[in-house]
Amino acid sequence: MGVREIQVADTTLLIHELDHVCDSVTGRALTGSWLWDSALVLSEWIATQGRLIFDFKDKTVLELGAGAGLPGLTAALLGASRVVLTDIEPLLPGLIDNVEGNGLGDRVEVRQLVWGSDESPGQGGESDHEFDLVLMSDVFFDPEEMAALAKTLKKVCRKGTVVWAASEVRPWTGEY
Repeated sequence: MGVREIQVADTTLLIHELDHVCDSVTGRALTGSWLWDSALVLSEWIATQGRLIFDFKDKTVLELGAGAGLPGLTAALLGASRVVLTDIEPLLPGLIDNVEGNGLGDRVEVRQLVWGSDESPGQGGESDHEFDLVLMSDVFFDPEEMAALAKTLKKVCRKGTVVWAASEVRPWTGEY
């Protein structure tokens, strides 16, 4: 797969896509290993429209199912003081490469988070309800995961938390 150059807010982000990360049971490549169109769309929307309605300065942002992390990295470029990119363990090295490769390690952290678990995406003893904005791109693909995603959203959102999501409707996702 390799590295893609993505223009965001007058900056070129280098996004590493992984070709060696596979599901240990099926042997198939994990879908979060590469950049999906909905991540590109959400990132572009954040940079052009979202920034007009949401002031990123001094805000905390969480990206659920970050994959390659483009929307969260976009939020960091626009001034978010803290961004937490989350996904399952096998995808974390790719996220770390994308954070470090773009020089955003001072305000972007990478954490493992399995939806529906009791894990906290926050730091140490911090409240789960610490996020001003939650981002999700192409996470609505598996009906069996929706209850777990809803549980996680309930855990991380507080009154006033903004949630932005982008998803592509596919034949198998159009049922809900």
